[in-house]
Amino acid sequence: MRTHEIRADYDRESIVVYQAYRPEIARPALEHGRFVPPFSRARMTWIKPSFLWLMERSNWARKPGQEMILAVRITREGWEEALSQAVLTHADRRVYRGTEEWRAAFARARVRVQWDPERMLRGGSLEARSIQVGLSRHVIDRYADDWITGIEDLTPLVRKIHGLAHEGATAKAKELLPRELVYPLAPELAGRIGADL
Repeated sequence: MRTHEIRADYDRESIVVYQAYRPEIARPALEHGRFVPPFSRARMTWIKPSFLWLMERSNWARKPGQEMILAVRITREGWEEALSQAVLTHADRRVYRGTEEWRAAFARARVRVQWDPERMLRGGSLEARSIQVGLSRHVIDRYADDWITGIEDLTPLVRKIHGLAHEGATAKAKELLPRELVYPLAPELAGRIGADL
């Protein structure tokens, strides 16, 4: 079974990643079409192409500090540039020869990749894994200044989907979910992040 695949909303030139922020960060980003202060470029920021994974993480935009959900469209070139610098957050034997090799790579990692259980609409875990990509301060300028092509506020949609699911209208809720397909990866990139080919 293929469990480590990137599933995303993407087209020929771009891919959507999701982030949850407090309004003080999200609103200026929406107004300017890019991240501006108080967004911090000095700390790692995590981007996720799985909508439902972020819904689980943010409790459907109800966790303090995660009240707004942003769909950030970035170039595929930027996304793959990030993956080409990625180091897994654990010593996966499919990728590293041993713990020491992984430790040495992780110590100088500019980008981190973590695979977590994918989520269902009602919050349960799936066997399939969902990718998270952590961008360090060494690459965050590239993300904020060069890769982003648009930012959209999905908070109203999130509230609508959650409301429908809570009322038991699961089919209607599912119709509103972003369409996510398997993202194609070159073998070298797939090998680097432990993705299935």
